[in-house]
Amino acid sequence: MQDWHKQIQNIIEEIDLCIKNHNDEALTLKNLSQKLGYSEFYISRKFKEISGIQFRDYLRYRKLAFALKEVRDTEASFIDIAFNYGFSSHEAFSRAFKEAYGITPKEYRQHPVPVVLRTIIKPFDCYLIESGKMREESTEKVKVYFVTIPTHKFLHIKNYESIGYWDFWQKQSLILGQDCETICGLLDSIKGKLDDEGGNDVNSGSGQIMAFINEPEGRICSWGIPLAECYGVRLPIDYEREVPQQMILIDIPEGEYVVFEHGPFDYEDQNCGVEEKVEKAMASFNYSKYGYELDMSYGRVMYFFHEPERYWKYIRPVKKL
Repeated sequence: MQDWHKQIQNIIEEIDLCIKNHNDEALTLKNLSQKLGYSEFYISRKFKEISGIQFRDYLRYRKLAFALKEVRDTEASFIDIAFNYGFSSHEAFSRAFKEAYGITPKEYRQHPVPVVLRTIIKPFDCYLIESGKMREESTEKVKVYFVTIPTHKFLHIKNYESIGYWDFWQKQSLILGQDCETICGLLDSIKGKLDDEGGNDVNSGSGQIMAFINEPEGRICSWGIPLAECYGVRLPIDYEREVPQQMILIDIPEGEYVVFEHGPFDYEDQNCGVEEKVEKAMASFNYSKYGYELDMSYGRVMYFFHEPERYWKYIRPVKKL
């Protein structure tokens, strides 16, 4: 079954590549199934089984996600955007856009409110693979350095009981409008994220991070601090656009942090090994040697970045001794 997760992931990546290149001729179930050597019916059935969505519906919503960012970020005409993403007319594009987002392209360009984009599916996700199969050691070292992070905003949802990424989303899925697909889709539509590397490529998840805030209501972590687990995006301090009703926007003051960073790695084979290496580096780090101590006073935030193609990174708040 894991092999089929990989196959569907390959199809999903091919879909995004074709959309980016406006290659509609290659973007058909027939062409994609031929690459894998299976019938269209079989590929369609496996796609729905693994992704939870029909192939044609996923394709339409991903095209609309790409088109939305052009509506938001460019001055291209709606008819050009419609044709670029395979719609037969401006009217057909406008109808599909409104059906998906509850707003017309014209209204959205004038007032780009957060909407739920169809995020890229990740059926072959390191969080869903048995951890015992990912023990290969990485030769990359963990870099440790101090930074001062300027004042910014943090838009997020939070959970006072979860422990870890998978448990977090399991609990959030029980709250209306706070499931992973909805929250990631909303965050993906927001422009100006400080950690966003995706731009117009609709690199779903780019700029989205886990975080932990010291709050009295939070779960007591391994070092005795009450932490609320969060998921969200960092935004410029002057961000003033509409905030989704199920999210919280807070100001994070300028502060000093220590960063534990591991470079790119193969998450299929090295995820657990990298995690162990970073955890060990954090546990053994001598803060006082550099004139600091870990600062988990009320309201301080610890950020966690997990992007295997770029890095694994913890950013912990510190203060001078």
